[in-house]
Amino acid sequence: MATTDDQTDRPRTNKAATTRVARAYMRAITEHDLDAAVACWQPGGRDTIHGQIEMTAPEGLRAYFAALFAAFPDLRFQEVSATTEGDRCTIRSRMTATFAGQQPWNGIAPNGARVELEVVDNFVVRDGLIAANDAFVDGMSIARQIGLLPPAQSGPESVMTRAFNVKTKAAGKTVSGLEKAGEGVWRLRGGFPAKDFNVFLIEEDDGVTVFDGGIRAMTNAVAHAGARLGGIKRIVLGHAHPDHRGVAPGLGVPVLIHPDDKADAEGDGGVHYFHFERLAPIVRTAYPHLLKAWDGGPVTIADTLEEGDEIAGFRVVHIPGHAPGMIALWREEDRLALTSDAFYLLNPQTGRPGPARVPHHAFNQDTEQARASLRKVAALEPATAWPGHLGPLTGDVGATQRAAAHDT
Repeated sequence: MATTDDQTDRPRTNKAATTRVARAYMRAITEHDLDAAVACWQPGGRDTIHGQIEMTAPEGLRAYFAALFAAFPDLRFQEVSATTEGDRCTIRSRMTATFAGQQPWNGIAPNGARVELEVVDNFVVRDGLIAANDAFVDGMSIARQIGLLPPAQSGPESVMTRAFNVKTKAAGKTVSGLEKAGEGVWRLRGGFPAKDFNVFLIEEDDGVTVFDGGIRAMTNAVAHAGARLGGIKRIVLGHAHPDHRGVAPGLGVPVLIHPDDKADAEGDGGVHYFHFERLAPIVRTAYPHLLKAWDGGPVTIADTLEEGDEIAGFRVVHIPGHAPGMIALWREEDRLALTSDAFYLLNPQTGRPGPARVPHHAFNQDTEQARASLRKVAALEPATAWPGHLGPLTGDVGATQRAAAHDT
């Protein structure tokens, strides 16, 4: 009776056969025999060179290696070691090549540079053919050896490092430090020059929930702050607008939003219902460019939240109007409201701070509904209300918000 792998009912692959197929493929690549190389693969097999490219056999492999050979005509692999267990074979190789071909590589013109480094391939062999491969190549070493990056510990590398640090320092000046917004809740402000975009980080026992996504330029600062607080586990978008989803695509965590804003979050950010013609002439031409600069782009939504749902110790409050699926987060115990764009504390046409007001009708899906939603937030009688820009609003918050909702 055949033995089976611990994780599947598939009969255990013969170790020698697995090694033979993996070595046959590496030999074919070394001999630049593309027909023999792709013949070692199952159709539809996946070959991933991590950090560079993912290919599908056979044509994806054929196209990639044909271009590689055209740039490195003497490319060779010499096996250093091979380790096989069942249907998996790891081959560590020494790769040598001269960047002296007739074709560019990734847009870089050949210059005759010599390349030498180690490569690791992790093959999965099934039914006598390769089903998958995960390859790891030191791309930085290649870049150094062909002259795209300066040599390690060289003068040019020191210059490049200093320039990078200057850029990092300049970027840091566009983001505030963490400011306490409530018990276990922190605000990070970003933007230039006023730092008027808010992102909130809510501490929990098993990580951080981010609320509202600010602008793309804040991504690294939010990631840094979240790591210091225990690691970001998810981001909840107050709504899908470009200046509120900016960091979401770059954090690599699940993104949640109200179902009525899901399509916009995964699409144009709601820009399709904006009315730029309602802005002053000098501003209406600038705003499309600003939104593009602020936007992190479409983001895949992992899950949705609706009225009454509980998350990170807060209750979800649906407040449509500015956006169809806009939400606030409400915590009863300290009457803390994180309200996204339920109200503005600035004039979006001048950027200047001002009294609480309903969001500008150029950016609302339905301004009258936005007024009703602001009254809904006011009815909670918050002690503190944090909007998506500037803030907080304190004192008689409910009265201030009711007046703002009424003001025309």
